[in-house]
Amino acid sequence: MLTVFETAEGVRRGRVPAEDVMHDCLKRISAAAEIRAFLHVDAERSLAAARRIDEARSRGEALGPLCGVPIAVKDNLCTSFAPTTCGSAMLAGFSSLYDAEVVRRLERAGAIVVGKTNLDEFAMGSSTENSAFGPTRNPWDPKRVPGGSSGGSAAAVAARLVPAALGSDTGGSIRQPAALCGVTGLKPGYGRVSRFGLVAFGSSLDQVGPIATDARDAALLMNILAGPDARDSTTAPDAPPDYAAAIDAPIDGLSVGLPHEYFGEGLSAEVRAAVHGAIDVLRTLGARTKDITLPHTEYAAACYYLVAPAEASSNLARFDGLRYGRRAGGADLIEVYKASRGQGLGAEVKRRIMIGTHALSSGYYDAYYDKASRVRTLIRGDFERAFSEVDVIAGPVTPTTAFCLGEKASDPLAMYLSDVYTIPANLAGICGISVPCGFDARGLPIGLQLMGPVFGEARLLQTAHQFQLATDYHRGVPPAFLATEAAA
Repeated sequence: MLTVFETAEGVRRGRVPAEDVMHDCLKRISAAAEIRAFLHVDAERSLAAARRIDEARSRGEALGPLCGVPIAVKDNLCTSFAPTTCGSAMLAGFSSLYDAEVVRRLERAGAIVVGKTNLDEFAMGSSTENSAFGPTRNPWDPKRVPGGSSGGSAAAVAARLVPAALGSDTGGSIRQPAALCGVTGLKPGYGRVSRFGLVAFGSSLDQVGPIATDARDAALLMNILAGPDARDSTTAPDAPPDYAAAIDAPIDGLSVGLPHEYFGEGLSAEVRAAVHGAIDVLRTLGARTKDITLPHTEYAAACYYLVAPAEASSNLARFDGLRYGRRAGGADLIEVYKASRGQGLGAEVKRRIMIGTHALSSGYYDAYYDKASRVRTLIRGDFERAFSEVDVIAGPVTPTTAFCLGEKASDPLAMYLSDVYTIPANLAGICGISVPCGFDARGLPIGLQLMGPVFGEARLLQTAHQFQLATDYHRGVPPAFLATEAAA
């Protein structure tokens, strides 16, 4: 499977027909069905789009920057041409009347959305085990999770089923699965990418971003995705930079902060060693490191698991069996509500709705949600002070490599702590990227996390690209790729 850059260049120059690219992609997806990365694949529509691109090229027409590139989209992004289920029985078979803005931008740029990927129900989870349609498996070891909630997107890219995919990140849901699957995943700063058409989980936390094999491809996608949208008032009004043009600059003199709170108890020795090795590579490239502190990090998980469920409680109220989604029978309105939501929503979603509803309820708001909001401000202040001293912050993405399916399913707290290093960035609204930086003794990928100021994506992509020019961890392919390669 070619990269985004290679595919677009090949199609544009006529070296490879878009239809051949799509046939290859569809064969790979079919051969890797056991991974369960996809919930829906539209072969007919995808091939028709590829043929139109080939015909346009033969007529000498100008082609878009992503011409002929197959891209997968997480199934919490609305599409008018494919079901949008959010991995939930509540929305099984639901079709949107419109496309998410990021989907529109991709297709206007010539990309072809080949299908919708699996996720934890309503993006609530860290393992993609909470999907109503079954778990996604990690291509590096099918007995293990791919991470979540964008596990389907990360697994699809890792197994080389598609060159790139879109995910959403509310507390680490792009970066954590990218790390566990050995791919590159970027969470843009809050407001950089439109959320129009993203089914909301935590409205002050959610952000859409790319998952790709390397930083160059992520930069190409960001050139298309980023920018203001009149239909999303939270997007920044300023035009974004040219991310792809910025990545080739050297990082000599870059100041890298190392927060001691990210290297303490709970971090596995193998992840610690790989991340320190990656930091040493940055030093050889001319970066300077500085020890820093983010003192309120210890409160981030507790803060997040009040703010995010509270927002989820509000956002998911619309899924009641009447206005949206599955409707069950009942003797009266209350019984219809109870039956519809009881049958349509999974255990983790119910848990978070109940936590959020309690935190927002009369008599508890000040003690829980208001206090969490105050702590969030302190966490944001920690990052603002840190970025007055350093350009980027480096650390681990996850405490461990991919864990086994079912290992943490009965222990919500242990599952929540999988995101302990990623959720602070969402609370602060800053950007973050996960870059492959090594493997453990079982051959499972390890990710390096780089974080930057709110709209510092260009610096992160530049740093990641320079790191990847000096290393080859991102070129590693999982066993699942060998099966798809043979089939293709």
